[in-house]
Amino acid sequence: MDTNKIQHLQMILGIINRMASNSFALKGWTVTLVVGVYAFWGQQSNKKLFLIAYIPIIAFWLLDSFYLLQERQFRKLYNAVHQLEGYGINFNIERKPGTLVAYYRSVISLTEILFYIPLIGIATIILSCL
Repeated sequence: MDTNKIQHLQMILGIINRMASNSFALKGWTVTLVVGVYAFWGQQSNKKLFLIAYIPIIAFWLLDSFYLLQERQFRKLYNAVHQLEGYGINFNIERKPGTLVAYYRSVISLTEILFYIPLIGIATIILSCL
C-alpha cells in the first residue's frame, strides 16, 4: 500500500477516534450533570427544580447524535479512500454534508436509545416519586 494512502487513512482514523472519544465524554458529562442536579436539589421538594435534569439529557443526546453522524460520515470517507488507487490520494477530508434524515437516524440509533432513554426513564421515575 502507498505511504500517502496509509497516512491519509491514519489521519481519518484519528478524526474518527476523536469523534468517538467526544461521544464517550458527553455520556459521562450527562450522567454527572443529572446526578449533580439531583444531589444539589435533593433537599428541595419543588418538582419544578427537578425538571432541569431533562435539559442536559436532551441537549447532550442531540450533541452526541451529531458526533455519531460525523463519525459515520468519516467512516464512509475512510472506506472511499481505502478503495482509491495510490495516485488518487490528495489528503482531502471533505465529506458530503449530513442530511436531516441522517441526523435523525443518529438520534434514534441503538447506542443513543439504549443510553438516553433509560436516563429519561430514571429521571421521570424520580420526578414522579417526589
